[in-house]
Amino acid sequence: MATLAPVTDSGVTLLILALAVIAFISGRVPTGIVAIGVSLALLATRIIDLPQAFAGFADPAVILIAALFVVAEGLDSSGLTSWTGQQLVRRGGSPRALTALVMLVVGILSALISVNGAVAALLPVVVVIAARSAITPSRLLLPLAFGAHSGALLTLTGSPVNVLASEFAAEAGGGPFGFFSFAVAGIPLVIGSIVIVVFFGHRLVPERTPATLPRDLSAQAGVLLRDYPSIEGGGRPVIEAEDGVAEVMVPPRSAFIDEHVFPGMLTDSGDLVILAIKRDGEELEGDVSLRAGDLLLLRGRWDALETRLPDPAVVVVDDPDAVRRQAAPLGWRAWTALGILVAMVIALATGIVPPAVAGLVAAVAMVLSRVVPVERAHRSISWTTLLLVAGMIPLSTAITQTGTADLIAQGLVDLVGGLGPLAILAALCVVALVFGQLISNTATALILLPIAVSVAGELSLSPLPFIMAVAVVSAAALLTPVATPANLMVQAPSGLRFGDYWKLGLPLMLFYLAVALVIVPLVWPF
Repeated sequence: MATLAPVTDSGVTLLILALAVIAFISGRVPTGIVAIGVSLALLATRIIDLPQAFAGFADPAVILIAALFVVAEGLDSSGLTSWTGQQLVRRGGSPRALTALVMLVVGILSALISVNGAVAALLPVVVVIAARSAITPSRLLLPLAFGAHSGALLTLTGSPVNVLASEFAAEAGGGPFGFFSFAVAGIPLVIGSIVIVVFFGHRLVPERTPATLPRDLSAQAGVLLRDYPSIEGGGRPVIEAEDGVAEVMVPPRSAFIDEHVFPGMLTDSGDLVILAIKRDGEELEGDVSLRAGDLLLLRGRWDALETRLPDPAVVVVDDPDAVRRQAAPLGWRAWTALGILVAMVIALATGIVPPAVAGLVAAVAMVLSRVVPVERAHRSISWTTLLLVAGMIPLSTAITQTGTADLIAQGLVDLVGGLGPLAILAALCVVALVFGQLISNTATALILLPIAVSVAGELSLSPLPFIMAVAVVSAAALLTPVATPANLMVQAPSGLRFGDYWKLGLPLMLFYLAVALVIVPLVWPF
């Protein structure tokens, strides 16, 4: 009677990997939960031990990624990113010139504050540019997302994948990648992506009518002066950099109905003042008994506005945080944030301290300098990303220590090894490209980076070209709106459909592949 062969640790690891990929693709389970489930499954099957199962949460890469979220929040909340976008509005120009400028600016920003942060910050501004220039939003918003992906490869901090690739390079004995090492691939990608979009984008990006558009609050000061004429003679700007305003409405059944208020009155908290009161389109003076539907214009520090206004007794017309980011002029917070960023970049570029330490010090400086309040620092961190990285790191460990990476690497070498290292690199990149369209590019990198190292070991070659190439093609998640959050962000305001992305995404993806196969091996030889 035939007997079943015993299940090996490598077989169990491959099964868990396959189930994780299926879960990622299905989208029915949050990605962070899938990653944690992978770690627990590896622990339950004794593929890894308890310290290894939770080692990801103490990994320096995770610390650096978390710190970078706080640094990015400092740049964004201080108004620096919005100010950068507003300069685009003032420049104007032809559709091609605007497209190139949008892609260049978002590329540089994404290198500093991540792909998602750069797209989120510039999205409202780019919509305004499109409206003022009579350009269909999709013609600028899809290049915005794709330009951010290319810019992520300009610096170490552009993407979690870059941080992970640098860590794998160090562990493989090749030394970590420097802060600007990725720019070897990133600069050609940014330039090439701009050229492709500028000259072929009008044929490859369809014109769609969006159902919704994000609010443009950059001219909010002028809007308030128009709606509340009485505040124009107050002697102070309506919206300042440490100080701002918010408009609230008294809803039905509010606790404030029948309360007596007057312009110039301090609220009970003592940190907000009522500038003006409006009813049925007319400003009211003197003592007013509030009714449902009345509008109040409040002034106070931005942090006070954000703290006091989440009150069920009032309805906020425009989110103070959004107003501050788009409409407030640059103040001391912006220059402080910029100084902290420059210091962090210098520390990362010179290597005087480990990257995780440089990032953590910069994040702490953002909080201690009051550029980012503690509560906002907590909210700025993408816990889904951290759970994904921390939960998938044990899978990378299991793929390596069970021999699964060596097994896959040997199979790859046997399949195309006779054609030379470049053919093997191409096969690895194609696998990464396919995975990157289906699951998170961070998860893709954590699955394929240990295999890349093993492939290099099988051939007695340098692991650096394989690691860098995987990082490059992992950024080419361009074929669907669900491939990355940045792609999804632009879908609704651009009106694009699911099948619209691949038309421009495919030639760009092939260009990423060309950079990985031509430029990377020239700089990091086999």
